[in-house]
Amino acid sequence: MSMTEQATGAHHPQPRARSGAAQQQPATVEHVTGAQSLIRSLEEVGAEIVFGIPGGAILPAYDPMMDSSKVRHVLVRHEQGAGHAATGYAQATGKVGVCMATSGPGATNLVTPIADAHMDSVPLVAITGQVASKAIGTDAFQEADICGITMPITKHNWLVTDPAEIPRTIAEAFHVASTGRPGPVLVDIAKDALQARTTFSWPPHTDLPGYRPVTKPHAKQIREAAKLIAQARRPVLYVGGGVLKARATAELKVLAELTGAPVTTTLMALGSFPDSHPQHLGMPGMHGSVAAVTALQKSDLIVALGARFDDRVTGKLDSFAPYAKIVHADIDPAEIGKNRAADVPIVGDAREVIADLIVAIQAEHADGHTGDYSAWWNDLNRWRETYPLGYTLPEDGSLSPQQVIQRIGQLAPKDTVYAAGVGQHQMWASHFIDYEQPRTWLNSGGAGTMGYAVPAAMGAKAGVPERTVWAIDGDGCFQMTNQELVTCALNNIPIKVAIINNGALGMVRQWQTLFYNERYSNTVLHSGPGSDGTEAHLGTRVPDFVKLADAMGCVGLRCERPEDLDSVIEKANAINDRPVVVDFIVHQDAMVWPMVAAGTSNDEILAAQGVRPDFGDTEDD
Repeated sequence: MSMTEQATGAHHPQPRARSGAAQQQPATVEHVTGAQSLIRSLEEVGAEIVFGIPGGAILPAYDPMMDSSKVRHVLVRHEQGAGHAATGYAQATGKVGVCMATSGPGATNLVTPIADAHMDSVPLVAITGQVASKAIGTDAFQEADICGITMPITKHNWLVTDPAEIPRTIAEAFHVASTGRPGPVLVDIAKDALQARTTFSWPPHTDLPGYRPVTKPHAKQIREAAKLIAQARRPVLYVGGGVLKARATAELKVLAELTGAPVTTTLMALGSFPDSHPQHLGMPGMHGSVAAVTALQKSDLIVALGARFDDRVTGKLDSFAPYAKIVHADIDPAEIGKNRAADVPIVGDAREVIADLIVAIQAEHADGHTGDYSAWWNDLNRWRETYPLGYTLPEDGSLSPQQVIQRIGQLAPKDTVYAAGVGQHQMWASHFIDYEQPRTWLNSGGAGTMGYAVPAAMGAKAGVPERTVWAIDGDGCFQMTNQELVTCALNNIPIKVAIINNGALGMVRQWQTLFYNERYSNTVLHSGPGSDGTEAHLGTRVPDFVKLADAMGCVGLRCERPEDLDSVIEKANAINDRPVVVDFIVHQDAMVWPMVAAGTSNDEILAAQGVRPDFGDTEDD
């Protein structure tokens, strides 16, 4: 997203930078180094935790950080862990996450989490050291053009070579990251700028002439949307992650109950509307519930709130929701009409949009214009009763991965936060855990980043230490970033990790089963059949995850039998002084259903393997 975007979210806790004539005169001026100025600036913008690793170019900043009583530094084991931890912190708290790395490979190791945050609109400030300004462009030791590299995946980035610019740049960075459509920014600071003497004053004068986000929706568009809602017979509220970002969940509940319309919440929006609410149909998309997918397909009006009509929701785009008019409200005007033309486009902050819609719909009701959705609900209830989410227990008596995840959710303390990796376990966690509150579900939705769960859970637990945090991970994902368990153990961040261990890259294996004639090319993670021709143990055993957890200062547990499931989970929940890793050995052939095959229409959804729903005629047909 560029600096010229036209939208903003006005509900973020960090202090905002002030600009122009609105500036207050600084009370004091301090003579400091650029590095001290950086740390003082982080204190002033309200940064609480920095996840990072020192190195030569950023080292000057680490010395004054040692003296800060306001900014806590968490020394991670890999820069990717720093970035995902900052993202998890931001998603769990609603604040801006901060990560820090040195130049060259340190900075490039942040590229994946920055791209991940960009796809999922997470407010993130990445601070990197750069080689001395005179060496820039000479291929100096550990030099990389990180601003150029990250330009497509940041809202904006800055290269700072003048130490006097550090306070202003940090203020602007936090402002840009947390407003409008939130997202990552990067501040690259030359080493000599960190070492030079300068003055520090706060608040700084900020100047962002091209960044004028719009928060207030246009009243005419709101009235048009309210009219369409009152006239519709088969409306659906299609809720995306923007509602969570705007802190609009209370308003969403009021809107839903006022209209009586069904609600679908995307993978990024789980928890924005209570799963238990009778109007909630579940998650739409490739692995969404039959009722949610079908409701969008059969609707005559889709009210999209902070959602972007991405391919995982729409399936084959030209066959998506063929009968529906579209009301599309989004903070980012670039999203409106990008994939599906909007009949009523609304640019604005989701919280303000929904609040204004509530007033406009109340006016419609006062004028006697109330939608009649009774026939629609008859259809919806029939679909969700006929095709509920479910799973079959393995015939061999082994653990079902769906059952494991469901019991974790049922036995976890209230308000537990869940961070999922990517793949089958991610989809099962979205289906079989109930999300009643916002900011209790963290995942990599847009980028689908393996290795996200453990460091994101670490960041979440650091941000909300009073809450239980479970990472639901796969044996493939876990092997990418599990070194951050050392960080957790040494920094008193007692997360809990459930490894859904099926011995394979599960989602890829599922596709190979369905579309590649069961040719399992490079998806098996265990050793295969034993040398004597017998079957090897189920699950990944190299490494031994229990021994690995113990070696990293965690408690390692293993569960292989359904009869032990509850007692193992309860034991994990009872341990709160160290991280806990539970190796759940599960059946390798379990699949994620429902499913819409990639590139096909949502009309071709399968409720289970070989089971195509029979929807019959809707009552309006």
